[in-house]
Amino acid sequence: MPQLGETVAEGTITVWYKSVGDAVSAGERLFEIETDKTSMEVPTTVAGVLSEIRIAAGVTVAVGSVVAVVADRESVEQGSDRRAPVISSNAPRPAFDPFHSVRTPERNFGPARLASGVAVTPLARRLAAQSGVELEAIAGSGPDGRITGPDVTTAAQRITATPMLDPARAGVSPAAAIKAMFADNPFEEIALDGMRRAIALRLLDAKQRIPHFYLSVEVAIDRLLGLRTDMNSSNVEGAKLSINDFLIRAMALSLQSVPEANAVWAEQCILRLRHSDVAAAVAVAGGLYTPIIRQAELKSVSAISRELKALVERARGPGLKPDEYRGGSITVSNLGMYGVRAFSAIINPPQSAILAVGAAERRPVEDPEGRLRFETRMSLTLSCDHRVIDGVVGARLLAAFKQAVEAPGGLC
Repeated sequence: MPQLGETVAEGTITVWYKSVGDAVSAGERLFEIETDKTSMEVPTTVAGVLSEIRIAAGVTVAVGSVVAVVADRESVEQGSDRRAPVISSNAPRPAFDPFHSVRTPERNFGPARLASGVAVTPLARRLAAQSGVELEAIAGSGPDGRITGPDVTTAAQRITATPMLDPARAGVSPAAAIKAMFADNPFEEIALDGMRRAIALRLLDAKQRIPHFYLSVEVAIDRLLGLRTDMNSSNVEGAKLSINDFLIRAMALSLQSVPEANAVWAEQCILRLRHSDVAAAVAVAGGLYTPIIRQAELKSVSAISRELKALVERARGPGLKPDEYRGGSITVSNLGMYGVRAFSAIINPPQSAILAVGAAERRPVEDPEGRLRFETRMSLTLSCDHRVIDGVVGARLLAAFKQAVEAPGGLC
């Protein structure tokens, strides 16, 4: 199993292109692997016959594991049991070397090959840099004497005479290391489905790549609640408007009044959008969706309510189409119904902002005459992508939203 990145500890074989007994040529694709970072086809490095497949498709194994054996063709023809490894430690380096084709650029962890000509895997370079181990003093155990991560781990343990704190550095996969921590506590292992894996990768990438900053404000919503009550009581159709319906409408109008915030990062440029496409975070079994109300500034609160209800229904069953949750410039995420007072949300790329809405609470407020009164207020936190929205622009957007909510007559 080849090393496909400095932090990759394991890979999953997804398909074998050859069967046992098939002849193979150097450079011919043999199997395909998938890691948490990439997927690629792995070629053979020597000519011969595939005499053994040790790891079946669908199985995940640690980097450096032997997954197949290619036997010398002459030995097979003569009926010999002698087998040659995929890369022989004594044979000259083949013309096609997959380690060269997937090697990582030379970065702060040093070159991929020492002055002596010995190759060093990306993981070994990183561990050596972090532990202070001299690579020149290590005898590599990999093919052609290549220095691997476990080689560095062993050398570091000899130097410090203490166990390493991170079991992943000792050649153990992160999953196995974490499971070992809970060996004394019975647990149920829940396999990752496509949605949960996509959410994890997408939001991890968003939190790491997007420079978030946060703006918080409180808004008074007594007038909005009164307007909602009046509209619901006069609605002959019987469909009830939610607070979220008004918040989406308020955000759509706010984006129109602060057009600099109605934009997304497009790597080489910023796209300033004409219409306000506002998404709403919807919890579903195993994850969440963010269906989008397109051109929400042109729709009434009642129209937004009907459209959102239809989108939520399809999101919680089979039927939400990709173009119904892709795009948009901002998401409204409301956890107030769960009693959450305030929180900060992660931006859903390519959007440039997300509004986190807390619970409505009766809170004491001092009026201009110094008298105390109670109002129904909500805490709002706007997460902004600083590449697109500067602090002043974000503050203006939040101020426009606050004004729209506290003077809700303009939402109708």
